[in-house]
Amino acid sequence: MNAEEWEQRAAAHTARLGPYVEPHLERRRLQVKHPVHDFLFTYYSYRPSQLMRWQPPGELDAAKLPLARSTLALLRATAGREGNFGCFGLHEWAMVYRDPETRHPQPLRLGHDGTNRVVDSHRIGCSHWDAYRFFTPAALPLNTLRPFKDDRTDFEQPACLHATMDLYKHAYRLAGVLGSDLVADAFELAWDVRIMDMRAAPYDMSGLVIDPYGIEWTPITIETSEGKREYAALQRRYAERATPIRERMVEALDQAVDAIDAIDRSPSSGTAIRH
Repeated sequence: MNAEEWEQRAAAHTARLGPYVEPHLERRRLQVKHPVHDFLFTYYSYRPSQLMRWQPPGELDAAKLPLARSTLALLRATAGREGNFGCFGLHEWAMVYRDPETRHPQPLRLGHDGTNRVVDSHRIGCSHWDAYRFFTPAALPLNTLRPFKDDRTDFEQPACLHATMDLYKHAYRLAGVLGSDLVADAFELAWDVRIMDMRAAPYDMSGLVIDPYGIEWTPITIETSEGKREYAALQRRYAERATPIRERMVEALDQAVDAIDAIDRSPSSGTAIRH
């Protein structure tokens, strides 16, 4: 790739992600928090400056080989599992169940008693450790699954919104081999999924602007039949968007790991990489 093409690709990358990053930087300057849009910049460790920097796919750093292997195993396990399209985002409700404290300053749309009744009247089957670990003590035993941080490959499934958002984490942690275009694809998907996740949450965020183009907040009322249908339809849409991103990651990481393994197996190589 010559310098001119590199500059063009980098400029396109900046233009693509600027509508997401620049408002966050302005909010940060003004010390104004956003309950939805700050998530991808605070929960995940990739800095805005890193996200805005473009790089093409490259070689796998041998130091990241263990991460590449574990990520590859997780992505394959997730892809090979049946999706659960009946969870209805109840993980967010379980995070405030029978607890006077909430994770966001916005009021609960149905109040505390109404929120508790929704949880009591539903089956909760959260498969994602990083959601389950935030359940209130009263909600933890209500979950039909017991995911843990070290057994993600046994539980992660492709319909899970948080598993889909985590594709962004997997992409940026291995950006050196996957490249910034794939990171950007995963980021944009995670952005849309985060909006859906919070639309289905128990909080009343009426009037909140939820994307760079000015679309305002409307709740997904998962406590109703109509809301459940809306949630499941969106969940399927985002799972379908996630599939090719996950497949591209698997293909690139599989090739990168195989390349390093081939060097290790070569008896004539005097520069075999030690792990």
